[in-house]
Amino acid sequence: MFLIGQYDSPFVRRVAIALKLYGIAFERRPWSTFGDADKIAPYNPLRRVPTLVLDDGEGLIESTIILDYLDDLVGPEKAMLPRAGAERRRHLRICALASGLGDKAVSLLYERVLRKEQLALWVERCQAQIADVLKVLEAERAKVTTPYWLGTRIGHADVVVACVVRFTREAHPQLFDAARYPALTAHADRCEALAPFKEIVQPLAPPKG
Repeated sequence: MFLIGQYDSPFVRRVAIALKLYGIAFERRPWSTFGDADKIAPYNPLRRVPTLVLDDGEGLIESTIILDYLDDLVGPEKAMLPRAGAERRRHLRICALASGLGDKAVSLLYERVLRKEQLALWVERCQAQIADVLKVLEAERAKVTTPYWLGTRIGHADVVVACVVRFTREAHPQLFDAARYPALTAHADRCEALAPFKEIVQPLAPPKG
């Protein structure tokens, strides 16, 4: 199988880190949604990343769907997401909040680099959404006393939060004050110290307008 996308995307990165944590071998095609859209199109008509192409040629799209496939592949004992119940819902809520934060951080970056005149209303809306989600995630993480969100074993929520925090800090440093978000900062630093995070990383290289 091969993974399409560049590691400066928090969504591509979370999938690649999960693959590493699961010990699943994969190749990577570092194609850009801007520069390599025609290469991506045969596997994903939306021309978006991440896209995971399986050995039979099937293309899986969207990080949540890809991770669901990987969880099924490794089985419930290894899966980094509870299979049912309140813990699963809590875990998915954190994943959804972090993914939404990532979406807004990416949108705000595109607004800055691709538009000559930024739309003030859209910028303000994205900034408000980012700030509100960071506040909620900070409060949620501050309540957790274990190394990871749901205990001593790393899960998908931990990975996506760390990936999105890194992206936000790089893309919008003015919106992420480490002193204001100490729990999230500590969480991200703990994850970034792990071998898969050190291996799966790429400096942010936004598209040019």
